[in-house]
Amino acid sequence: MNCISEKHIHIVSFEIPYPANYGGVIDVYYKMRALVERGMKIHLHCFEYGRGHSDVLENMCYSVNYYKRQTKVSKVFHTLPYIVCSRESEELVENLKKDDYPILLEGLHSCMLLSYPEMDGRKIFVRTHNIEHEYYQYLAKTEKNFQKKLYLLQESSKLLRFEPILKKATGILAISQNDYEYFSKYYDNVTLITAYNAYDKVNILRGKGNYVLYHGKLDISENYHAAEYLIKEVFDKSQVKLKIAGMNPPKHLVKCIANHSNVELIESPDDDMLLELIRNAQVNILVTAQSTGLKLKLLNALSNGRYCVVNDKMVEGLNVKDLCVIANNPQSIRRIVEDLMEKDFDAGQIMLRKERMEQFYNLQKTTDSLINLIG
Repeated sequence: MNCISEKHIHIVSFEIPYPANYGGVIDVYYKMRALVERGMKIHLHCFEYGRGHSDVLENMCYSVNYYKRQTKVSKVFHTLPYIVCSRESEELVENLKKDDYPILLEGLHSCMLLSYPEMDGRKIFVRTHNIEHEYYQYLAKTEKNFQKKLYLLQESSKLLRFEPILKKATGILAISQNDYEYFSKYYDNVTLITAYNAYDKVNILRGKGNYVLYHGKLDISENYHAAEYLIKEVFDKSQVKLKIAGMNPPKHLVKCIANHSNVELIESPDDDMLLELIRNAQVNILVTAQSTGLKLKLLNALSNGRYCVVNDKMVEGLNVKDLCVIANNPQSIRRIVEDLMEKDFDAGQIMLRKERMEQFYNLQKTTDSLINLIG
């Protein structure tokens, strides 16, 4: 294990990363925790909008600073992406100028900082959470509201134009193999640093469950479209019980679930409840229409759940042999799920999952690489 002493780093987060209850902030929070466990002194800078200040973060970090995100409507019409220009802060720049510690910017969201001449010559790394313009383009395709669709398309175009700011970074930390391959085409000093997650050890129950689980942040179009697809195309008129769990489900999804007697909604479960849902399910099912990053919900399911059924886009670029069952159309998903509902998950399968997960997802090695990179 790589240990460090009295090393300091500034981490600029696009949002207050606690509670760590959705993809982006999960990666931020557990990455910080891993660095602190190795002795790193973290100076955290967060943009706040809707989340409260956190005693957990203030106890974990050497220092914590909060900055109001500028969410006024005029920012939507700025030439820069809204997710970037709404996080502009002179106060942040002044705080960072007080020392010469390395800086880690979380997401393209936080990269306005790279445009400041005062930051020239600083050691600045960027954690890319997505290929943002592709992600926003996909969200636009699936968005039903015309005004939101237009905003997402405009934001996608702005993000594509803004992305070359990454050339000013000391290094880019890609979150998945696909993202690594993309960024390596256009930028130097790209390193694959896999997603951080609460679960880095396998903890699976033996035996059988009596339901299938889909979970995700349900106010994101990618996720509610996946849920509707499963309800209408895969589990419609099925005898298998499907549970849909996640934050902030939209009204149309709630109505869709109410119209299917074999589907149950678990709205905004806390971390403990979600973990129990994952562990007690017979099958965790995860599908997506677009490959974006490394899905943290996949890591959660593989660490804690029994059988895991996915489509190919969910695991694109990943070696998931012996970890998942891949199916890509409603008929094959339904057939595979019905077959798995009858099978025990035994001690041999748990041991195999542990062996494969140690190869597939090793956060100790990832943290070694990150510390060596930061220097």
